[in-house]
Amino acid sequence: MKLLKFLTYFSFLLNAHANAAETQTTTLPKTVTSDDHSNGLPVNYGLVIFPGFTALDVFGPLDVFNSLSLNYTMNLFIIAETLDPVSTKHPMPMPLNSNFTEAVVPTHTFANPPENLDVLLVPGGVGSMLEDPALDIPIHFIKETYPSLQYLITVCTGVALVAKAGILDGLKATGNKSVWAWVIAQGPNVDWVPHARWVHTKNIWTTSGVSAGLDGTYDFVRTVYGESVGINLANSLEYSPVMDWKDDKFADLYNLTDSDTGSD
Repeated sequence: MKLLKFLTYFSFLLNAHANAAETQTTTLPKTVTSDDHSNGLPVNYGLVIFPGFTALDVFGPLDVFNSLSLNYTMNLFIIAETLDPVSTKHPMPMPLNSNFTEAVVPTHTFANPPENLDVLLVPGGVGSMLEDPALDIPIHFIKETYPSLQYLITVCTGVALVAKAGILDGLKATGNKSVWAWVIAQGPNVDWVPHARWVHTKNIWTTSGVSAGLDGTYDFVRTVYGESVGINLANSLEYSPVMDWKDDKFADLYNLTDSDTGSD
């Protein structure tokens, strides 16, 4: 039975590959390679990581990109302060003395990053909200790297690191609604949008809290790779993404109004 399920899933992936290949042949005839950006599609994806990141902020978008990489040449680089494993554990005490965390092994450091990044993903988590001088390092890296990127994606409170880098000044953006007052305080010159599952401005996607990273990532895929590619990916993961960026019930849950923008 398990073998049958696997073969069925593998057959779907082959069909998805054929559909994507057909789309590429029609609109983007050249093949993507790791050193060939001639068709305009991103190849090199970077992930900023820090202690206390939220797992779904990272692994939600990455699982979408894992599937996408079956049809397009893509490279992933995980960037942190050191090459030591980076954990979801944060300094705040765990209730009931729980010990339940995960860790990711970086491939590069902020001091020695990969070259020619096309996309940078910045997750959130408790670790992004701490008053920790160590966060100045990823903030500086984001600020220095952004001008050469094709695209930037933030999830949840990860938007605060980008806002502190000054990249979002004068631009529309959103973030986690459960800590909205804290979020908007991190970027007084940002045009914050309270009712938004995600916001796409210029070449930047900012998303609301945690699971919204999936919806923003699917919008990124639909925008950059094509509507049919995004639909195929969502179906392959059996996920129904929010399609309207303004569909944000959590803004209502936390009683946010359109005036909650941080502007005077």
